[in-house]
Amino acid sequence: MPRQTTRKPMCPQMQPAREFLEAALRIRHLDRTLTTRLPALDPYDESAIAPTGIPALDGRLGGGFPRGQLSEIVGGRSSGRTSVLLHTIAMTTARGELVALIDALDMLDVGSAVAAGVDLERLLWVRGWLAANQGGSECNDRAIDQAIKALTLVLRAGNFGLVAFDLGEAPVEALHRLPTTTWLRVQRMVEGSQTVCVLVSNHLLARSAAGLTLRLGSQGVGSVVTPRFGLRRFEGLDVEARVLRARVRGQEGAVAKLSTTVSPDA
Repeated sequence: MPRQTTRKPMCPQMQPAREFLEAALRIRHLDRTLTTRLPALDPYDESAIAPTGIPALDGRLGGGFPRGQLSEIVGGRSSGRTSVLLHTIAMTTARGELVALIDALDMLDVGSAVAAGVDLERLLWVRGWLAANQGGSECNDRAIDQAIKALTLVLRAGNFGLVAFDLGEAPVEALHRLPTTTWLRVQRMVEGSQTVCVLVSNHLLARSAAGLTLRLGSQGVGSVVTPRFGLRRFEGLDVEARVLRARVRGQEGAVAKLSTTVSPDA
């Protein structure tokens, strides 16, 4: 009998749009789209923060996320991490600043972004590929590696009010294979700038970097009974946000109770 061989799944190819983005950022064409330039950051200015647009959370964060720092939003599915991210993006675009979202596994729902108030004209969406269940660890590693390269190029281009790196659906094993120096390099790149850099994941990653770490956890699902048939309709999530690490003393351990109206997989 002929010998049967098992073919390894093929990883998706890098999208041509990604190649164009990388080339454009290298020669700084993106600068021409800016209406204003962000001023230089005073490293001693403790008020250099960017509000998330969620009052209960901003109150616990001392106003919002610190500029010139790498911060983290940590939480599993249904933790509210996507809701907090989209509110932060919306608040940033409302201030007239540009936002770059490095979407490592192509998970953004544009409808939810618009509903949260995101101005898509001010959003640079760098899409990865959905590799979490395709091709095994090799494809996951490749997708994350390409996303980190895109993050590096965007940070080097500068002039973004917010750069968000969404690894929320990345397998924990793939994240553990990243070099421990990855996030220290990112912190060095953003330090001294007016950019807020936020890493979104389901696992603590940037423990030794600056900024703050915000852990989210769902406290329950909100729903209402519909008038017809007595069916329950999903209305949102009750979320607890806890500050695990902060550059300003007194913020660590702070807890905020939030309610979201996003889809239950957020």
